[in-house]
Amino acid sequence: MSLSDGASDDEMPLTLPTESSHSGSIRKGCDPFAQTQRSKLQHRRARINQQINKEMRMRAGAENLFRATTNNKVRETVALELSFVNSNLQLLKEELEELNSNVEVYQTDSEAVNVPMIPLGLKETKEVDFTLSIQDFICEHYGEDSSLYDKEIKDLMELRQAMRTPSRNQAGLELLMEYYNQLFYLDQRFFPPHRNLGVHFHWYDSLTGVPSCQRALAFEKGSVLFNIGALYTQIGARQDRSATAGIDRAIDAFQRAAGAFNYLKENFSNAPSLDMSGPSLCMLVRLMVAQVQECIFERVTLTTQDTHFISQLRLAQEAARVSDVYLLVQQTMTQPLMKDYVPFSWASMVQVKSEHFRALSHYYTAVALCDHMSSAEEEEGHEEEAEKVFLQFYVSTPAGPSLSQVLQDPEKRRKLGKAHLRRAVIRHEEAMRVHSLCKILRKMDILQDVLSLTHKRSLDKYSELDREDDFDETAEAPEIQSQTHQKPDITPPNFSTVQVTDIFQRLGPLSVFCARARWGPVRVICLQRREGGLGLTLRGDSPVLVAGVVPGGCAAEAGLREGDYIVAVDGQDCKWAKHGEVVHLLKSCSDRGVELSVVTLHSHETQQVERRTIMLSHCSDKENTRQRLLGGAKGQSSASLLNWNRKKNREGSGATKRLGSTFSLSFGSIKDAEAMY
Repeated sequence: MSLSDGASDDEMPLTLPTESSHSGSIRKGCDPFAQTQRSKLQHRRARINQQINKEMRMRAGAENLFRATTNNKVRETVALELSFVNSNLQLLKEELEELNSNVEVYQTDSEAVNVPMIPLGLKETKEVDFTLSIQDFICEHYGEDSSLYDKEIKDLMELRQAMRTPSRNQAGLELLMEYYNQLFYLDQRFFPPHRNLGVHFHWYDSLTGVPSCQRALAFEKGSVLFNIGALYTQIGARQDRSATAGIDRAIDAFQRAAGAFNYLKENFSNAPSLDMSGPSLCMLVRLMVAQVQECIFERVTLTTQDTHFISQLRLAQEAARVSDVYLLVQQTMTQPLMKDYVPFSWASMVQVKSEHFRALSHYYTAVALCDHMSSAEEEEGHEEEAEKVFLQFYVSTPAGPSLSQVLQDPEKRRKLGKAHLRRAVIRHEEAMRVHSLCKILRKMDILQDVLSLTHKRSLDKYSELDREDDFDETAEAPEIQSQTHQKPDITPPNFSTVQVTDIFQRLGPLSVFCARARWGPVRVICLQRREGGLGLTLRGDSPVLVAGVVPGGCAAEAGLREGDYIVAVDGQDCKWAKHGEVVHLLKSCSDRGVELSVVTLHSHETQQVERRTIMLSHCSDKENTRQRLLGGAKGQSSASLLNWNRKKNREGSGATKRLGSTFSLSFGSIKDAEAMY
């Protein structure tokens, strides 16, 4: 299945978003059969991904046969087959690159002429069946009837299925974040340290379509986080940037996309797919920051109503800043690992933008110099400020007359402006040359229109300044010092915006009933009240702990032990019960007594968990610091998961001992109220 919402309409999910509950989310993905522009594109991507997967399996088999056989005729046949397979793979990858470069599908329908932005397509994934693995774990680890949790398992699988087809709006982002937050609980419940659940997660590379398969839940979480960032890029690209409100929305979306990719880069490592590798994520962060800077320039252009000297110089510096950040992206894309990975159209687009905005910076400089010849009259009272700005305008002081003299001499201003226009025309022509070399960019009419219009504008201005008697060789224009009034922010994902409740919360509080804890089977204790009471001391909430047992008392004789957790009273589940609620049930027992269902944590597991907790407190998982935002989640994700792990925080963190507190603290150190019953 693939994404199914179009670029020409406001996508809406099948159901409006609301806060989820343990009974399952009602957020839904888009209709997979809706034939919109973007759905057709994603269906083609999914088909190519499957074909690439098939060809790669054939190539792997052929390579194994080639290495294994010693028969020359067989080796020749296999070598010929390998050449065909490699040829097919190259064609498929080129077709996929063209689809990934089809940025027009994600652009706005506005009539305004704006340079297109670069969005990302979402990573595709296969369906995952959690049923058997979770059922087996519930029976084996939690000792409960797994059939009682069929609805929870169904809710989880429906949420994942919906997550594969998010709408391109806030509802789609909330759907992805909801599933991402649920993975935190899934990690706690069913993924013990140094063991996997046996579920395979299949994801395809966003750009190449190469499949990757891992049993590590970290791979699933990282892929979902990548799609959150990718969806933000699509939302940013579709904004109407002809008005400041649309520009602000685009800025916010691209900053959040940069934050998602940066969070992924800093908190996950050893990704099996290249799109989530460190160099790739670094490139994507820089690309998003560059697009934010471009939007800032567009907003400054819209909001600059006057054409004064200083205003035009600031526009020039903003344009130079955009050119600089795109040049940095271009350098990142040409690194050895990225050079053959990034689509050629992306690299071409970035180079075109770098040249285009550098040309604009020279054009606005020429306008400032040549359209304000009588600055002393037109900007009366601002001469000193204008001179101060101009003296700091260039990277280095140009040779020849001082800049102060240039400002006072109209002819010198004209000649310097003409030099800037010459640089502008050269840069425009270079941008058009790079554009013409890329087949995919040539198909983008709006980009062609932008480049042609700005090139013609600079040529017309140059012709206006050119004189027949101007025989002096045009001087070289100095480099403009880039500057911006608003630096782009990298906005990290805020997972607390989507509150979720653990789907499997009926298993009990995570402080005790988690994958890392081990306990014995449930014991049923029958207590008969005597004159001295039941002979036990209770402490804590959810679940209530037996803090002490009176020697020779009713509870001790019945087999109740210090350290037992009460999970049920007379068949009524008490895993989430408060201290007072359990006390009330005990006090209201009949003359026949009361039945307590209790569990005991194994002592050797207690020591292991305590040691592991101490180790994790010095090398904790950065990704799980967000547990404070999930509304009462107690515990932390398991440590390393197979080959692709979350990065470890090298800084000490005592907060991660929360889970181990139940096991490692002595009863006397628990500060809950206790009472004898």
